[in-house]
Amino acid sequence: IEDEGKRHLENDRDDELRIIRQSALAQISVLLEGKEAVTRLTDDTRKVLISKGDTISRELLEQMPPSYWAEVKINDETSEEEVSRVADAMNARSNTINAQFDAKIERLSQGDELAPGVIKMVKVFVAIKRRLQVGDKMAGRHGNKGVVSRIVPIEDMPFMDDGTQVDVCLNPLGVPSRMNVGQILETHLGWAARRLGEQLHDLAGKGDCEAVRVLLKTSYEGEGIAGFVDGLDDPDAMLLALKAARGIHIATPVFDGATEDEIFALFEKAQLSETGQCRLRDGKSGHPFDMPVTVGIMYVLKLHHLVDDKIHARSTGPYSLVTQQPLGGKAQFGGQRLGEMEVWALEAYGAAYTLQEMLTVKSDDVAGRTRMYEAIVKNEHSLEPGLPESFNVMVKELQSLALDVQLIETEEEAA
Repeated sequence: IEDEGKRHLENDRDDELRIIRQSALAQISVLLEGKEAVTRLTDDTRKVLISKGDTISRELLEQMPPSYWAEVKINDETSEEEVSRVADAMNARSNTINAQFDAKIERLSQGDELAPGVIKMVKVFVAIKRRLQVGDKMAGRHGNKGVVSRIVPIEDMPFMDDGTQVDVCLNPLGVPSRMNVGQILETHLGWAARRLGEQLHDLAGKGDCEAVRVLLKTSYEGEGIAGFVDGLDDPDAMLLALKAARGIHIATPVFDGATEDEIFALFEKAQLSETGQCRLRDGKSGHPFDMPVTVGIMYVLKLHHLVDDKIHARSTGPYSLVTQQPLGGKAQFGGQRLGEMEVWALEAYGAAYTLQEMLTVKSDDVAGRTRMYEAIVKNEHSLEPGLPESFNVMVKELQSLALDVQLIETEEEAA
């Protein structure tokens, strides 16, 4: 296979070089044909290629190596320069083709670490569109990340009194104690900006240009805004208002940016409640919720932590050679770690047998997990934990500190 691949690459290279040389020969022969050589031209072996006074023809050039075409001397400097330019371009292109050929040959002869018996491996990458699903991770701009817990039809989502459904519901516990209050600021400003944009769009739809100008000036307060809006002709002002259909553009730093009074003023212009909250109704029953809810516009994006890549389950699998505990991670087909905090939770419930099972037969009790397997095969429900391997590891560590630890088995226990 490798020799065949090399032969194909050599044929391709030779074809490309031949085409380039023929093209260069055609251009050079037009410049030199019929002209008289003013000097003798010899090759490295002192063989005469062109004698002084010879008339240059295409046949004569074809008999010469292409590297000598630029060395032919005639009485026309302009033609000589043009011949040199064509020859240089031909050489540069030939060098590029040869370099590409060498790289391909090297890549072909390098070989890959393939499994025994595999001659050639073909990998096909297939692009698929992965729609958002339960378990996918999403995040906002303020470190407010989370996992999608439910996806419901749009008609089941909570909705406002005007019938507008919300797109995403977030747990309010994601704000206190996490120092990401910027998401609340973004939500409030986003809602006000959207409402002002809708008002501008509605006025533009009615054709009320004067009202559009007034709203533009009050929405964008700042130096030069009034002059800019007054300088627009009617079609441009209307176009600006129509572009704001999804909301006017607002920017503010989280700190030392918009003040509370400015935000209240913005809410007032947008005809919204000062609290930034409104009444929502249950999408299924239509009944209003007991408390008003903070509603607004927030930027969220899907992160590259997709549940399809994370989902993983293990029955049996590889164990660490030293600790005899299951390996971790999906790539190693590992188990789920039962950490300190999980142990505390089981201890708090008093679930002693569950905890014993987790720390022995489900982990590093080699003899115990073998007995457990045999009991399951025999359909017996018994748990006989033994000595965890982690204890032996600890004993070896103590021995490395010159502390001799030995397990002494008494006669009563042995009996």
